[in-house]
Amino acid sequence: MKIKCVIIDDESLAINVIENHLKNFDNIEVVATYNNPLKAYGVLEQEKIDLIFLDINMPQLSGFAFIENLSHRPLIVITTAYREYAVKSYELNILDYLVKPIPFNRFLKTINKVYQHLYANANSGDINLQQEPHIFLKVNKKLVKVNLNDILLIESLKDYIKVMTSLGDYVVHKSLTAITEELPQSNFIRIHRSYTISINKIEALEGNTIEIANRKIPIGRNYIKLTKERILNTNEDNEN
Repeated sequence: MKIKCVIIDDESLAINVIENHLKNFDNIEVVATYNNPLKAYGVLEQEKIDLIFLDINMPQLSGFAFIENLSHRPLIVITTAYREYAVKSYELNILDYLVKPIPFNRFLKTINKVYQHLYANANSGDINLQQEPHIFLKVNKKLVKVNLNDILLIESLKDYIKVMTSLGDYVVHKSLTAITEELPQSNFIRIHRSYTISINKIEALEGNTIEIANRKIPIGRNYIKLTKERILNTNEDNEN
């Protein structure tokens, strides 16, 4: 099942940029694009739309007014040339805020957020994506699909990270903070300034060390309390 999206922007060039970015993701379908936000209400009433890319400054109707008049709220990603609307946007519970021009690396982070949000709803029965939860990593100019269940741990390498999976490792130009934010907190936790791990892949916990795939990973001093609380609570929940 594809993720259905709509793009609303009074600038055709801005719509083209988003459409070109989305061509990299086979499971996202652009149902329609609109220069006039008033014309978008019809498709939102007729079809189940999962995601809207929405500009703010438009002559017919502002993006904020458009949101306030929605009877059904899909995921919304704001796309704008202005940074000053960010606070108000997040007050409206939007998923992400993209500032034009939108680089692909930043756009990829948004798409991974979309996946994680929709997969969380899939677990609660609201949507069925009919595939394993995953993220996309940009590796050597190629987008690689990585299933979340295959990820063991992620190690920081200064300006890069190494994503270690049961199928192999990937080196990606991204920070550990950025990738950790894209992963679901229910399954992943940062345990050290250099490591984020999959909670489900933990084999043993001894002192301030976690063992995953026969590898021992240290727990940072500032992360010990939260890490042990999360791991023990998770284990207790699984046992129940």
